[in-house]
Amino acid sequence: MQIKRIDHIGIAVPDIQDALEFFQSALGMSLDHIADEEGGRTKVAFMPVGDSDVELVSPQDIESGLAKFLTKRGEGIHHICFEVDEIEGILTRLKEKGTQLIDETPRVNASGMRYAFIHPKSAHGVLIELYQKPVAEPAG
Repeated sequence: MQIKRIDHIGIAVPDIQDALEFFQSALGMSLDHIADEEGGRTKVAFMPVGDSDVELVSPQDIESGLAKFLTKRGEGIHHICFEVDEIEGILTRLKEKGTQLIDETPRVNASGMRYAFIHPKSAHGVLIELYQKPVAEPAG
């Protein structure tokens, strides 16, 4: 298993614009972009910090897991995301070791990023996202 770096730390918030006010005004962070994820079930805002990002994530669907998380736990750190190589191999290895996975096969977002989550029960209470960038296709 090869973890390359911390890609981002996800912070659950009910309203991205409200949260951006604090992160931009008080902390001086810059917004890179805002996007819809999971087929519109969540909205995310990415703010670069060094070689990683802070991701604000807000539910757009009141039945989503994120909405339920906010209802139960309130705002705060939701997950940590590690960039990996060969996500399928890592998921296979984790499953063989008895790790409880939320996703046994990677999901793919609109940008072609492949990602999967490890259940907090197997990760000492931390929701872990594994993320693999799309492989660049050779030119020509």
